Amino acid sequence: MSIPSYARTNFQTLLRAAGDGNLALMECLDAVTGSPRYVICAVGQDDGDYVFTPFGHLADGNPYDAYLPPDPDDPEGFVRPDAGEAP
Repeated sequence: MSIPSYARTNFQTLLRAAGDGNLALMECLDAVTGSPRYVICAVGQDDGDYVFTPFGHLADGNPYDAYLPPDPDDPEGFVRPDAGEAP
């Protein structure tokens, strides 16, 4: 599977911001649920004002429970939980 170019570009921007010391962790509210989220942002400036560009939020709880990784045996698939477990 291929990572889309917009995701690669955003990742490179995030790496540059980290290398320059221009990252921030901001507490925000989820626009849909209203729940608090801790958002990773790149920090820039525009005419002397700080600009925060959100890139994503930190996973609640155990991040290993939040994501299914690529399947090493199937380049087009993802590791799935056992049939007896909830997804």
